Amino acid sequence: MTLRVAVQMDPLHSINIAGDSSFALMLSAQARGHEVYHYDVGSLTLDEDDRLIAHATPVTVQRVAGDHYQAGEKRRIDLGRDIDVVLMRQDPPFDMGYITATHLLERIESETLVVNNPRSVRNAPEKVMVLDYRRFMPPTIVTRSVDEVRSFQKKHGAVVVKPIHGNGGKAIFRVSEEGENLGALFEVFNQTWPEPHMVQAFLPEVAKGDKRIVLVDGEVAGAINRKPGEGEFRSNLAVGGYAEKTELTPQEQEICAALGPELKRLGLIFVGIDVIGGQWLTEINVTSPTGIVAIDKFNGTDTAGMIWDAIEGRF
Repeated sequence: MTLRVAVQMDPLHSINIAGDSSFALMLSAQARGHEVYHYDVGSLTLDEDDRLIAHATPVTVQRVAGDHYQAGEKRRIDLGRDIDVVLMRQDPPFDMGYITATHLLERIESETLVVNNPRSVRNAPEKVMVLDYRRFMPPTIVTRSVDEVRSFQKKHGAVVVKPIHGNGGKAIFRVSEEGENLGALFEVFNQTWPEPHMVQAFLPEVAKGDKRIVLVDGEVAGAINRKPGEGEFRSNLAVGGYAEKTELTPQEQEICAALGPELKRLGLIFVGIDVIGGQWLTEINVTSPTGIVAIDKFNGTDTAGMIWDAIEGRF
């Protein structure tokens, strides 16, 4: 089986091939004999005939730092007629541009498989879908009201404040139980983002790590434990955290068993969930999940291959 694959992602020259999950998926696709194209989301055009067009470049990739891809001549392609699979892999922010792209990609769903399903991605931003599973979450509120946060803090002590559509560990703040600078912080958050913000009870267990668990078609593919770097409480690899080998706890297995069937039903083939302290679910990442390179390094697995098995199984 040869598939024509278009990868909607950030510029190839800017990626870190040592850990980039999109690059790993492209390498795996190429190894299976699939044709691989790259395009930027900004090139999408819905033309007067209701055809979704992208200006895409055929590419070949290799794991050689500084020489990791070769690009052919850019061409105008019809994502419905000329492509079998679109990988929607551009980084958030999950803003109106991202949402509009999901609406456009949804228009080709009868012709082309989009991974992850754009309708489900639109309806399941990382810090919103997770609210359906509060029984596994730390105490959490979503608000723009500093008074609501003060009341929450009186009950739970120190809190963590996050932009609800943030990513990569950016702009996440810990506020002590005394609430110092909470008012000033909320002024900045309310001026910067029009959405409400997520506030959670601070979990001291984060010092032991924040586990990224990858599910492929609803099944656990593997996990890594991400630990904070020096002087940090955030464990995201993008902000200086580091990864280590890990196994799932019984509670984490229960979380995955609860999520898996629904993720598969929604067409969310590649998902990364975050769990703190072996028990607290904090995010369900569906927009552009990462972590598969580190997982495969520690476990000797082929998560990209598992994802392509799931994709090819749709044909």
